[in-house]
Amino acid sequence: MNKKALVCLLLACVLCIALSSCGKKDEDKPKENEQGASFAVVTDDKDFSSLRTPGSQEAAYEYKNFFLPGIDGISQPYVGDTMPYYEDGTYYIYYLKEGGDSFRHSVYLATTSDFVSYTEYDEPILESNRSGGQDGWTGTGSVVKVNDQYYFFYTAHTSSETAEYGETLRLAKGSSLTQFEKAEDFEILPPSSLGQKRDFRDPQAYYDAETGRINLTVTASQGGVARILKYSMNADLTDVSYDGIIFTNANNVSSVWNLECSDTFKLGDKYYITYSAQDDTLWFASSDQPYGPYGEAKTIDGELFYAAKHVDGPDGAYMVGWARRSESPSSTSEVTGWAGNLAVQKIEQQEDGDLVLVPVGSIRDQYTKRRELKIRSDAKKLEAGARYSYAEVFTAYESFMLTGKFSYSGSGDFGLAFDYNGQTEKYKLITLSPAKQSLQLVFNEGDTPITETPLQLEAGKTYAFTYIQEGSVGMFYIDGEASLTVRLYGVSGKSIRLYAENNTVSFTELREYSR
Repeated sequence: MNKKALVCLLLACVLCIALSSCGKKDEDKPKENEQGASFAVVTDDKDFSSLRTPGSQEAAYEYKNFFLPGIDGISQPYVGDTMPYYEDGTYYIYYLKEGGDSFRHSVYLATTSDFVSYTEYDEPILESNRSGGQDGWTGTGSVVKVNDQYYFFYTAHTSSETAEYGETLRLAKGSSLTQFEKAEDFEILPPSSLGQKRDFRDPQAYYDAETGRINLTVTASQGGVARILKYSMNADLTDVSYDGIIFTNANNVSSVWNLECSDTFKLGDKYYITYSAQDDTLWFASSDQPYGPYGEAKTIDGELFYAAKHVDGPDGAYMVGWARRSESPSSTSEVTGWAGNLAVQKIEQQEDGDLVLVPVGSIRDQYTKRRELKIRSDAKKLEAGARYSYAEVFTAYESFMLTGKFSYSGSGDFGLAFDYNGQTEKYKLITLSPAKQSLQLVFNEGDTPITETPLQLEAGKTYAFTYIQEGSVGMFYIDGEASLTVRLYGVSGKSIRLYAENNTVSFTELREYSR
């Protein structure tokens, strides 16, 4: 190459570089370590570019925080109603296993010491009766220790239309927490005062060492109204007594015929009862006495955190339930499938005695690698009119945590927008709604409501938020105020946007972390 040609080539390269920079605004370039921020260099992010369907992404996830049972053959089983128990540093999470090798959602077990790493037991702890009969299906129950004996109270459900009782309460005994044998001579039948024999389940057992009595709460309906009942018996299972109704569904929603998976416990000087209203949300009510009378029932979280029960550990109390799934990951209209991923949140008691759920510390503390944002700084102000205003800020990795603060001055909705298939009208939104005073999950750019929970929002006030997502399961927290469990299929590898409409919202201290 002669000198003239070499000069021309160099000039062309310079021109090419200059042209490639044209049209790029400074605000669009990633900011490097402004304000002294140090970002992790991560080379092992999972590549989702070839996984173009929500189903293929779901199959590729390696769940850690939100446990799933191992695949049986080609079938993915799911976690149904949980029955947590704690002893000597280990949480025993019994659950109704849906699908796979589980016969009519028999009871299986996973153990953990930190709600991050789980050990799965392959064989059922209690198996539904393969010959049918009263316990042809196994329903939710609980484990209680009485002296050196473990009792597993459970629901015996039959699908036979000709059987006298649709559901009764039965018992299994064990000398350890991993092996139980059914007691064929023990059964509690629905009291005649209920006026029905089909709806009587979910025994939650407690042992009172002072009185030597075992107390049971049971869910049922009477006259079409959902109730929670109480039973008691001696430690040797004699003198079984029906003690009456301790709670009635005060909201009197006709579609709620049962208050599933009830639980009672004490925090501070208050006693609480919790339950999942049938196909509805998780509720709580408080009392100054162990079993009521209770005050006004209030919701915790939304419809996608279901059948949760409390368990006490050395560092506090937790709610253990399951994160609801969709029957089809590609659906943009519903998340209504029964069973899903195991989900755990910590219980926090507010000054007025109300309960709020907050992130589990061991889960939150995994996220130590700070990631670079898609904007130049850690703050973004959105000034939006009637049309949605978006700003690309974060990236949806396989597992990540977002934190930040916000304040607003208008009345319109705002929050996080997740790209589903590249089409704006299909965005999935985690929405804060001042007008509705709620925290919501909505699909199709706000046209399709999925779930919500009440949230008191005040213009001009600064709020802090935390969002943790692994796979398609996410939990959004307004710190100390509210939580919302969400299910977001098909968003991994894509941008996460801040959004607003009819509002001016200032986001500050924005951070993203991965493990």
